[in-house]
Amino acid sequence: MPTLIFIRHGETDWNAEGRFQGQRDIPLNAHGRSQAQRNGRALAEQMPEAAGFDFVASPLERTRQTMEIARSAMGLDPSGYRLDPILKEITFGRWEGYTAPELMQRWPDLVAERDVDKWGFQPPQGESYAMLSVRIGTWLASVTKDTVVVSHGGVCRVLRGLLLGLDTDQTPNLDVPQDRVLVWDGHETRWI
Repeated sequence: MPTLIFIRHGETDWNAEGRFQGQRDIPLNAHGRSQAQRNGRALAEQMPEAAGFDFVASPLERTRQTMEIARSAMGLDPSGYRLDPILKEITFGRWEGYTAPELMQRWPDLVAERDVDKWGFQPPQGESYAMLSVRIGTWLASVTKDTVVVSHGGVCRVLRGLLLGLDTDQTPNLDVPQDRVLVWDGHETRWI
């Protein structure tokens, strides 16, 4: 298995407000841009060989911005990467744009269902973590070379679950910081 380096996009205003973002195309805020820069610098310092890896990102604006800022911080051409729509975030459907308290007011029964089975729950017109896992598993099976990927929190959770063989109760609750880089060396993960 090739080395995988995963960078979650930097913070957006919706992240800061606790809104379900999903596939809505929200740009980075100033803090998110500084996180992307930090991650690019950390990668250049701790894994300089990553400059020669394949670079791929979700096509959403926040991931493209993160990739370009990180590549610039690594001293690389910001545009030297490709896009793959399979790496888009889990879609929350009609829940996108709402905070958890707003969802609780509007759809209390569905929020309760999600609390019981976060892996299998599918929001109205949305996607479950189980569905996302199939999508990301397809992508993972296609990776043949060392890769730096910039994507989303849900994607990272599922990717880690697949790589580490985690159970479906643990996977959707994994923490995914926006100011760290996840490295999979073919055997285990570590954060830099």
